[in-house]
Amino acid sequence: MLNSFRRASLTIGVLAVVFGPYSIASAEADAKPEKSFSVVLLPDTQNYSEKYPDTYVAQTLWIRERRQDDNIKFVIHLGDIVQTSTKEPEWENADRAMQLLDGVVPYSIAPGNHDMTVRSRDSTLYNKYFSPSRFVDRQWYGGHMGETNENNFCFFEACGLKFMILNLEFAPRDETLEWAAGVTRRYPHHRVIVATHCYMRPSKRDTACATSYQVAGNSGEEMWQKFIRKQPNVFLVVSGHVLGVGLQTSINDAGGKVLEMLTDYQGLPNGGDGWLRSLQFVPGDNKIHVETYSPLLDKYNNDPKETFSIDYEMTVAKQKAD
Repeated sequence: MLNSFRRASLTIGVLAVVFGPYSIASAEADAKPEKSFSVVLLPDTQNYSEKYPDTYVAQTLWIRERRQDDNIKFVIHLGDIVQTSTKEPEWENADRAMQLLDGVVPYSIAPGNHDMTVRSRDSTLYNKYFSPSRFVDRQWYGGHMGETNENNFCFFEACGLKFMILNLEFAPRDETLEWAAGVTRRYPHHRVIVATHCYMRPSKRDTACATSYQVAGNSGEEMWQKFIRKQPNVFLVVSGHVLGVGLQTSINDAGGKVLEMLTDYQGLPNGGDGWLRSLQFVPGDNKIHVETYSPLLDKYNNDPKETFSIDYEMTVAKQKAD
């Protein structure tokens, strides 16, 4: 396990540093051959947007400060950005925190049930603050479904490997899964991470994402059966929504392993205590090292369910161009 994480300082001096331009030394360091890289999971921030905005800022500031030392390639927000989708001050708090990543660390969002009016799927304020226009000029942003940004896809490359992040709405509708399948097939040589707010429970796939909220859509189990198991290049599914953590490995129709991970801390003190997850990919070892850290508490969670390693094959022939 790497123990390189440091607490994000909120002092004015540090803010001046992180908002400054890259130094020549940093540029030279970035030019060195990569041996590992990280993807950060930012789960359920609704309590921070509602009551603890400084904690949200501490999370994104920590990511910004650690982007080079940890070679953070991407941040995936797992949804429930806010507590109440119709309360604009919460969106303003979320916007303020996420702005720390704009133009610095690529990130995407898989909106949750709290980010829309569930039965009508009204996501007006989500699309005011996180519409396609916020991302469309970013080189890593791939596109979106329809005119809004509830469903979108993004790219990054690291260690000679190509990845796609496919972000899907809460309880994706059948037409959304059809769109997602088309996007995945369009990039057969990318390793695909699917992010959706409701998919896993601590020990199994969720079966009530849609029915619990009386919305037309699919549960985690239905997503697996209709979409994920049929896509040979999907290797990881990440979700929040359900308090707790969980990990299971399933086998898709092509015989490949699919890692399914739950990460959600919203029920802990202080709205979640600022916990987030870092997935460090080490291709040379065919490992993903998972660490859970809180910038608010400045400590790791060393429970075996929070700090562990996963086997994942990455030492393969050079990927083809799509």
